[in-house]
Amino acid sequence: MSKLDPPQNAETVFTYGAPQLKFGAGAADEIGYDLSLTGARRVLVVTDPGVARAGVAQRVADQMSSFGIEAVVFEGSHVEPTDDSLREAVDYGRQNGPWDAFVAVGGGSSIDTAKAINLLTSNEGELMDYINAPVGGGRAPQKPLKPLVAVPTTTGTGSESTTICVLDVLSLKVKTGISHARLRPTMAVIDPVVTLTQPSGVTAASGMDILCHALESYTARPYTSYEHKQPQERVPYCGSNPIADMWSEKAMTLLAGAFRVAVREGDNLDARGDMALAATFAGMGFGNAGVHIPHANAYPIAGRVKDFHPKDYPQDEAMIPHGMSVSLTAPEAFRFTFDAAPERHLHAARLLAAGADKSYDGVADAELLPTVLIDLMRDIEIPNGCGAVGYDSGDIADLVDGTMKQQRLLATAPKKVTEDDIAAIFERSMNLW
Repeated sequence: MSKLDPPQNAETVFTYGAPQLKFGAGAADEIGYDLSLTGARRVLVVTDPGVARAGVAQRVADQMSSFGIEAVVFEGSHVEPTDDSLREAVDYGRQNGPWDAFVAVGGGSSIDTAKAINLLTSNEGELMDYINAPVGGGRAPQKPLKPLVAVPTTTGTGSESTTICVLDVLSLKVKTGISHARLRPTMAVIDPVVTLTQPSGVTAASGMDILCHALESYTARPYTSYEHKQPQERVPYCGSNPIADMWSEKAMTLLAGAFRVAVREGDNLDARGDMALAATFAGMGFGNAGVHIPHANAYPIAGRVKDFHPKDYPQDEAMIPHGMSVSLTAPEAFRFTFDAAPERHLHAARLLAAGADKSYDGVADAELLPTVLIDLMRDIEIPNGCGAVGYDSGDIADLVDGTMKQQRLLATAPKKVTEDDIAAIFERSMNLW
């Protein structure tokens, strides 16, 4: 085990942030009233073509008029945003503004697109100025952003709770992000009814994102393992802490009972509601504690996609959905981190195992969480490792290079991580079962 050296001056403070939350069937029909309280008169509704065709975004826009709000719908969000798609969205926002507020209706892609538009219509500069270093300039916004209401139609990213905007930088074949507390939505409106049209393949992939958010934040290095920071140095990811732990544990409990049901029975409103809550709770966990190895690995897995076309996603281009890419190395990543916090890995495994129809008696402690994860992935038809989405051993060097660029995430891991460690995780993740 490569232990983290104890700090000379240990941190004694952790931070916590979350949006206002409105949950329940019909909650999306109250957004006009909620925005009227801010004094908003002109609002941009950000969505993607699929959600637009379903009519959800227009329904949200239409109900604002009774509160004297002009709502304009932008349908140009790209599934798995890229630097190109975000620049186009920002250009639209700048050319057609000003806006008093924003509403994102869709999955994490639409919510992240709205975050980028909000950032760059409220602040000067260009997209690369704000992308996390070393890929981009890592600039912090100097001016406050406008109110942003996030209405997730998928259950996975937790973007409605977080300070993160994720994107692919096409020229570098890497997924990265923009991270700042001002990006967090003002309000998260969680309406299970709008998630009923989410196909099973999307439910499975995005649900694995919920699960990894909860697991990674729960197993992240504790906030007390960092050097003490000055107030101006504090960032949203501060390590595992009692409040983030609570949300992560609750998310895993909800997933144990609802995940398989939601994939198999898409019209089960109870399961959809539990998945929606789990996504938001996990977002409240990882949005404060942070994520680590599976997410760091996921960025090059998605960014270097060759010719994989996932079930129930747009088929016009190759892609590996974010939640799927996160899941592919998760069993091996948690096998690697087990010795850093055995009790946390075991507790998480037992929470998740409650939803399986089998006993795990006799499974070795270090194997319990990987085994529970693999069984779940098989049940919901996640591909069998990186090899099943088009990679082989010859790709490992490039994948490792992409992962090691994610030092902001790797720094949250509960033990030190080397290039050789990541290479071994990828090698063992080519086939999981």
